[in-house]
Amino acid sequence: MGRVIAAGVALGFCVVLLGAPPASADSGSLDVQVSIDHRPIEDATVAIDPANQVELQVTATNSGAAPVKVRSVRLSGVALALTFFAYDTTAPFEVPARGSVTRTFVLDLGDLTGQATGLLPSSVELLDAQRATLGEATTVADVRGSFWSVYGVFGLAMLVLTVLAWVTALLALARHRLAPNRWRRGLRFLPAGFGTGLVAVISLSVLRLVPPEPAIEIPVVLGAAAIAFLLGYLTPHPAPPAVADSDTTVRLAVPNTQEFTR
Repeated sequence: MGRVIAAGVALGFCVVLLGAPPASADSGSLDVQVSIDHRPIEDATVAIDPANQVELQVTATNSGAAPVKVRSVRLSGVALALTFFAYDTTAPFEVPARGSVTRTFVLDLGDLTGQATGLLPSSVELLDAQRATLGEATTVADVRGSFWSVYGVFGLAMLVLTVLAWVTALLALARHRLAPNRWRRGLRFLPAGFGTGLVAVISLSVLRLVPPEPAIEIPVVLGAAAIAFLLGYLTPHPAPPAVADSDTTVRLAVPNTQEFTR
């Protein structure tokens, strides 16, 4: 049971560090400016209500010497290196050399309620026919979704795994079943620390306090893991099992048998 819990928490941590998709190679040079409902998204937190349609206005500027063909526009939100929502709109247009083009799209995000909630780092990308990114604009989306969305349930699952990880580690401590080696005792507490960091990052996001950006989530997760490892490292040495004193001899009194004759 303990190994399953540790594997689940470790998997979530690996997602944070290794799950980020590789950057797409640019097939053009476009500077992208985006407004959502007539509000520029750069250096701002944009509220997205799935109950209402979103008007997306994109201005693409081509600084190169050749025209660039755009095939589609993608609006996506990412947390913990996982994409929790993505909407693609196919709308081919061409941006002339050293020119700019403005396009307006209306997006229906009704099913976003069941995908995410809270603050999520988001981006609007222009893609070519090979799905490579031509240019993008980034922001933080305040998604007014449901707590029982995919993102909310993911956070709840990490909370359950983290609580179980702490319970198993503390029970092993109370029952004097931790390893005699300090490093192994620290590793026993490590999954609980990872889980605590992940839960903290998701909670701050869902409560709309801090978005789960890499500059924040990685230090929080690593810091919580380091604290948990240190706690395990400093736990007292487990008490040795009670053994009989080697100098003590146990003697069994055997009554003398006597033969009686009549």
